Amino acid sequence: MDIRKLQKIVVAALEEIKAKDIEVINTTKLTALFDRIVIASGDSNRQTRALANNVQEKVKEAGGEVLSVEGDETGEWVLVDLGSMVVHLMLPQVRQYYNLEELWATTPAKRRKLSDSTLDSATE
Repeated sequence: MDIRKLQKIVVAALEEIKAKDIEVINTTKLTALFDRIVIASGDSNRQTRALANNVQEKVKEAGGEVLSVEGDETGEWVLVDLGSMVVHLMLPQVRQYYNLEELWATTPAKRRKLSDSTLDSATE
């Protein structure tokens, strides 16, 4: 399945169950493992599990394949592996703690700050 089509299906499935702060990160230049990461938050363990289930159902209905699902026992962080896309569904406090958005950014804020301060001290 085309990655753009898969992305539309996943985002629509998340919006249908009222996911919060949906973010799609293009990782094609960062890793060969997958092309996109989708990160979204749910208000409760029950909602994150419902989000994961809806993503699985919609992808299967469209002819896509779900390779695996992890974390649906607790619902704090549910990962849905779609091959070329990995979907992370997290409780807000878990999402904030792990901060995957910054981890997968091409130049994370902390790394930029460190390199800026290193440059500043080197020029003094």
